[in-house]
Amino acid sequence: MSESAKTTTDHNTIRKWAEARDGKPATVKGTGQGEEAGLLRINFPGYAEDNLEEISWEEFFEKFEEKKLAFLYQDEKDSRFSKLVNRDS
Repeated sequence: MSESAKTTTDHNTIRKWAEARDGKPATVKGTGQGEEAGLLRINFPGYAEDNLEEISWEEFFEKFEEKKLAFLYQDEKDSRFSKLVNRDS
């Protein structure tokens, strides 16, 4: 039976979840302006890496807070399902 998705805004929870699956903070190339990170993603090895640019966790969470995002994810061991959503929705 699969677990339903959870939502969090806790930075440690997000980072631990991503790193447990070899995920790294990233931004979609061409979506940021100047020094500003664009659309945020968690990049997993072997998945859509061509259009992603790695950024620091600090930069990721700065943008995450600025955009008032929440992290929707499945906490199953092998699941890489995650999505960044608006906190208000």
